[in-house]
Amino acid sequence: MPATSTLPETILSHARSLPEGGVLSPKEFLHLGSRAAVDQAFSRLTRQGRLLRVARGSYVSPVSSRFGTRAPAPEKVVGALASRSGDVITTHGANAANALGLTQQVPIRLVYLTSGRTRSIKLGRSEITVKHAPGWMMALGSSQAGAAIRALAWMGPTHVRESLATLRRRLPPSDWQVLTSSRATLPSWMARAIGEAALRG
Repeated sequence: MPATSTLPETILSHARSLPEGGVLSPKEFLHLGSRAAVDQAFSRLTRQGRLLRVARGSYVSPVSSRFGTRAPAPEKVVGALASRSGDVITTHGANAANALGLTQQVPIRLVYLTSGRTRSIKLGRSEITVKHAPGWMMALGSSQAGAAIRALAWMGPTHVRESLATLRRRLPPSDWQVLTSSRATLPSWMARAIGEAALRG
């Protein structure tokens, strides 16, 4: 077993081998020392700024460039947390609506939706909210059709018809087909509006 003094180096070398935003947990290093020693090593590396604590038991490595160090890109951290937990995590309806051209409004706060529990992620000075969303909103994952459903949910019943007219033009035919085929799982107001838009062709 390595001496406790080499624990931080082992942790750091593992952290640096991960892609940007890759998440590591103290539990992965319990074979190298006691829980207290591992926690202490993580705590020291965080104080030194060599690791960033993003959530309880989850750490990432800062990214170094010629301009200095920065926190990893939020979507990369969120993606790594999703693959680790097995939850679906996707962009919020406001981001989806902006990306699909339904609104000019650019969201200021970083919010993602998840099939798992609601939680906050600290990333340098930013805080990201990962918010639990109902199953129908997450069913099509991060596909274009899934983004369209979240965008429509965010736009709401008042704007659903003009939003669908824009989506009809913007979405590739295969994604429009997936969207219209998923009506049975959606709230009534959205299912009805999508059915009417599909009939109009």
